Amino acid sequence: MGGVIGKNESPKAAVSETKLEARINEAIRRREVEGSTIKSFNSIILKFPKIDRSLRKCKATFEDFDEDGNGAIDREELKHCFHKLEISFTDEEVNDLFEACDINEDMGMKFNEFIVLLCLVYLLKEDPAAEHAKSRMGMLNLEATFETLVDAFVFLDKNKDGYVSKNEMVDAINETTSGERSSGRIAMKRFEEMDWDKNGMVNFKEFVFAFTRWVGIEEGDDDEGENDA
Repeated sequence: MGGVIGKNESPKAAVSETKLEARINEAIRRREVEGSTIKSFNSIILKFPKIDRSLRKCKATFEDFDEDGNGAIDREELKHCFHKLEISFTDEEVNDLFEACDINEDMGMKFNEFIVLLCLVYLLKEDPAAEHAKSRMGMLNLEATFETLVDAFVFLDKNKDGYVSKNEMVDAINETTSGERSSGRIAMKRFEEMDWDKNGMVNFKEFVFAFTRWVGIEEGDDDEGENDA
């Protein structure tokens, strides 16, 4: 596990951002100025079943992108589908999206990684290209769900630097489970589930990827998966 980033420390100095990551973090920080409507981590957990049902509606879009039906979208399939849908991302932008969302680094996006892709496109919706992509990818019915995910991340990121630290996760859990000896263990377990690259901080992409698992969506999931809150 990576080192702890203190509450008032920005991890940016320790992170080499791609252009796409910089745009994502900028979009998150803009949203953080507005604050979050979420008041406790428990209120996020209560939303798990509804979010699970909503995200599974992405399955048909995922299967359209997975042209060879092997259960994963490779780089060329992603480019082809973006071009077919007339989504105005450059090849460089598509490559950046693919690399950002191929979280397992196995050269193919599984279903839960594809959900991360859709959420990133939603977050970048102020970009004209991304706004067009949102409608072409059938995301209109998912806006409320993605908005909840952004809101949840903003709630966790107490110092509004675009990352969630261990201390911030502990604070979020303690707000709900104050006085319970298990709260620290719960917070650390949740943090470890989010901190995919083990660098001691969690960006929005890692958070969404962990969230798909929290609500019960796994890599090779089908529509009958069960919620595992």
